[in-house]
Amino acid sequence: MNENKPGASQNLACVFCRKNDDCPNKYGEKKTNEKWNLTVHYYCLLMSSGIWQRGKEEEGVYGFLVEDIRKEVNRASKLKCCICKKTGASIGCVAPRCKRSYHFPCGLQRECIFQFTGNFASFCWNHRPVQIITSNNYRDSLPCTICLEYIEPIPTYSILRSPCCKNAWFHRDCLQVQAINAGVFFFRCTICNNSDIFQKEMLRMGIHIPEKDASWELEENAYQELLQHYEHCDVRRCRCKEGRDYNAPDSKWEIKRCQCCGSSGTHLACSSLRSWEQNWECLECRGILYNSEDFQKAKKHTLPNTNNVGITDCLLEESSPKLPRQSPGAQHKDLLRQGSKFRRDISTIIMELGFQIKKKAKRLWINKANIWNSALDGFRNQNFNPSYTIEVAYVNENDNFGREHPGSKQEFLSLLMQHLENSPIFEGSLSKNLSLNSQALKENLYYEAGKILAISLVHGGPSPGFFSKTLFNCLVYGPENTQPILDDVSDFDVAQMIIRVNTATTVADLNSIVNECYNYLELIGCLRLITSISDKYMLAKDILVYHVIKRVQAPFESFKQGLKTLGVLEKIQTYPEAFYSIFCHKPENLSAEILSDLFTVRTLSNVQSLGFWNSYLQAVEDGKSAVTMEDILIFATGCNSIPPAGFKPTPSIECLHMDFPVGNK
Repeated sequence: MNENKPGASQNLACVFCRKNDDCPNKYGEKKTNEKWNLTVHYYCLLMSSGIWQRGKEEEGVYGFLVEDIRKEVNRASKLKCCICKKTGASIGCVAPRCKRSYHFPCGLQRECIFQFTGNFASFCWNHRPVQIITSNNYRDSLPCTICLEYIEPIPTYSILRSPCCKNAWFHRDCLQVQAINAGVFFFRCTICNNSDIFQKEMLRMGIHIPEKDASWELEENAYQELLQHYEHCDVRRCRCKEGRDYNAPDSKWEIKRCQCCGSSGTHLACSSLRSWEQNWECLECRGILYNSEDFQKAKKHTLPNTNNVGITDCLLEESSPKLPRQSPGAQHKDLLRQGSKFRRDISTIIMELGFQIKKKAKRLWINKANIWNSALDGFRNQNFNPSYTIEVAYVNENDNFGREHPGSKQEFLSLLMQHLENSPIFEGSLSKNLSLNSQALKENLYYEAGKILAISLVHGGPSPGFFSKTLFNCLVYGPENTQPILDDVSDFDVAQMIIRVNTATTVADLNSIVNECYNYLELIGCLRLITSISDKYMLAKDILVYHVIKRVQAPFESFKQGLKTLGVLEKIQTYPEAFYSIFCHKPENLSAEILSDLFTVRTLSNVQSLGFWNSYLQAVEDGKSAVTMEDILIFATGCNSIPPAGFKPTPSIECLHMDFPVGNK
């Protein structure tokens, strides 16, 4: 196949339709094989009724062998077009008992429909598929959602309706041009962005969707500007002696871009960032994210059910000898587009979950002396909704007057998380797993624990930080895909048994251990016949899996159901790397730098408040005060650590003409 030369095929007529028009949008590409003196339109060739694609893509013309084309031209020369009355009509209507034949351009002119899928069927004007609308409630004209010209919302050959959006109407010509430019990967409904249902219907109605990349992706250097990284320090006081544009990777003078907009930057040292992995937002984005009361996340509109029908299924739902051309690497790109997932920052994820919280408030009356039971009473109340804003009022059961005192939600959630960590439903020292507590199971406390943990995260409370890696992996990947370790066993006797099994050196020693623990092994279903010393590994694994996972299956399922509250479990399973840091690790220790960055200092004209505040923090960090960093944060917020979602509003320092500090918590 010789490539076209500029103007070489302009005056050569297609051997099928005998027209020399070169209009790719209407007739497909026009190709000339100079060796065989053969010129064809791609659509004329593709839709011809008596030819099959027997060669490879590079053979003949688009995979159609030259001898087959000659035979088809010879067959068509005996057929007269029912429209122009000339011979060479290679395309026939597939409707039973319909004998109409026509050229491809003539068929377009007479509004025939050609389906570029399956067996590449063609339908004449009497038998073509139509779009059926049960009721027409449209009295006024509606715009074509591509060209925006007003059209009558009545389905005809020239006017098509979206199958997934009832108010989306198109010109056929607009759709065809868009399909050719967008290709199979980007051709979709202009309203709801659905591709599967939309493409299937458009293929049925005769729109050709080429299997190629979008035209805008094929332009050279089309996205060159996206490869340019912003490298400028925008903080008010840049500490770098080399200037704001200086960037030294893997050092404190490396520039970190805003995680939200990417159009502002800071040196790590200028914003007291310890590593490049730490999150940083510019002042503008931070103001939008944390301080704007009107900032609401738009609800996502779910797409119609696509029944998992992909475009490849549409094109290949019937075995066909004709295949549309596919650009190199197109299938690989499609898989990348479908399977790609991006790492997310934990604060952003928690913030998104927080958009579920409504302004309607629910007050909880909490007794500090019995915080767990009073919290359970509040959460189990039939009027409690986890998506309502939580207000806390502290009460004292010994107060005969029933007085209540406004409390801090963060303090309440922090105390609740501390109680949860030390409760009998968890076992272990630092990294904890679920325990088997029959009373807790009977009272459904495992479910309540999962629910409380989810509520704490979404409502701005602290993260647990005490989960074992095994428990976290069970939540994310399932118990069946998790292998526990010896450190997960908190029972001393069971741990010693596993150690003895693993350290046995002979079959006799191993059998002695089995006989000694016979009743226990039989009870837990781990009794096995020992034939070689290598059996010890399977025995130790069985005991470990039973004690850590199978033994607590019922508590785990109950806890898991509670964690589904407000969609938290789903987010954990979607972004496990982000949640692992807050579930299995305690927050970093507070420092003077962290608190200095956290608090906004509102200064007075006659008071050097900023300098005093920073000096005070440094003195506390150096141990020159009985106060700790945690005390300061608790005094201002009720929390002893910064929660994953941060604080809203952010803590602030304001100098007053008073002798003592005042906390609004």
